[in-house]
Amino acid sequence: MADEVAEIVDLAHDGRGVTRLGGKAVFVAGALPGEQVRVHRVRRRARHDEAVLVEVLAPSAERVVPRCAHTERCGGCALQHLAPDAQVDAKSRELLKQLERIGRVQPERVLAPLRGPAFGYRRRARLGVKFLPKTGRAIVGFRERTSPLLTNVRQCPVLVEPLASLCEPLAELVGTLSIAAGLPQFEVSVGDHATVLVARVMLPPTTDDLERLRAFGARHGVEFWLQPGGADTAAPIDPPGSVLDYALPEFNVSLTFRPLDFIQVNGALNRAMVSHALELLAPEPTDEVLDLFCGLGNFTLPLARGARRVLGLEGEAGLVERARANALRNGITNARFGIANLAVAERDPPWGRERFDRVLLDPPRAGALEMLGHLAKCGARRVVYISCHPGTLARDAGVLVQQHGFALTAAGVMDMFPHTAHVESIAVFERDA
Repeated sequence: MADEVAEIVDLAHDGRGVTRLGGKAVFVAGALPGEQVRVHRVRRRARHDEAVLVEVLAPSAERVVPRCAHTERCGGCALQHLAPDAQVDAKSRELLKQLERIGRVQPERVLAPLRGPAFGYRRRARLGVKFLPKTGRAIVGFRERTSPLLTNVRQCPVLVEPLASLCEPLAELVGTLSIAAGLPQFEVSVGDHATVLVARVMLPPTTDDLERLRAFGARHGVEFWLQPGGADTAAPIDPPGSVLDYALPEFNVSLTFRPLDFIQVNGALNRAMVSHALELLAPEPTDEVLDLFCGLGNFTLPLARGARRVLGLEGEAGLVERARANALRNGITNARFGIANLAVAERDPPWGRERFDRVLLDPPRAGALEMLGHLAKCGARRVVYISCHPGTLARDAGVLVQQHGFALTAAGVMDMFPHTAHVESIAVFERDA
């Protein structure tokens, strides 16, 4: 099929430009609203087509030159060609659109976007590894945008240092290892005082391999762990290994974590988000507070500084164990933690019989539908909901408002993942006592 000229009219939820050709929606990666572009359709589907961008004929005023040389291929970022302010505006529109379309609700107040650094922000990532036996070389990077292949990344400007400059040296290192063909990925994790790279190893490393890893770590200021099986098998090559931690100075809290634990990838934005969430929840010294999907205690421990008592619930036993240890090391005695399967709507869980004044929840992408009935029964006057998926937030907001008598008093976006189409948001629900 020949190239076609198109006017881009919108931005899809995944960051692709949207046009209509012959009465059919067509998605174009790399195109921006307001642009006139030349495109080539590469995939036809029942409800829409997909096209590649051939040429920008009339660029948007919000188009910028990407900082990363790999942005056209790498799947790590989808929006580096769009000015950061415009990215945040697009995410705000997406949130409000989803709330109205799915939840049939609109917030009484739209919160100002929460912003952090646009580059050098990412402290957690999974880097794929592919060894090429014919050349004896390896590729280290993120998956390509439109295929399962790896992008051969030389420098990644969204990763924090020292990670940003490590992809090429890591590729050279892998090429020297006897286990190169059995090393499919590195999980990288940066704390305030240490950087750990967890190598997923399908073959046992030799003594020479371990010495090469140690020497690389010493040169680049990182520490290697090996993961031969599931997440619980990850261990430092030289026990006991460094302690990973991050601080929330405003609350005099420091949290330790293991390299494969879930933490928010954007450290600066996380600090701002915790402060923002607690300001919106506004716990009083006499309040009983419930923190659902509490993880390591990222919100629980700061909440305990200002509330009477806090109960944090989490489904992963290891995270609950570390949350309790974090409370102990911070001298916090008014925070309890429990293991609970929050993805299942239990009829009468033990914690469901307690009364709470305020609730904070930070669920995974699937949302918190199974918990909404308990929020209605526990007596909470205010709920702050942190969301990593606007669609499930919108669904849950509709249930809270239309079935349980809450009002959506405020909502807004938080730019946790600049240059991606990922929308992190926060919403406040209130109900009369």
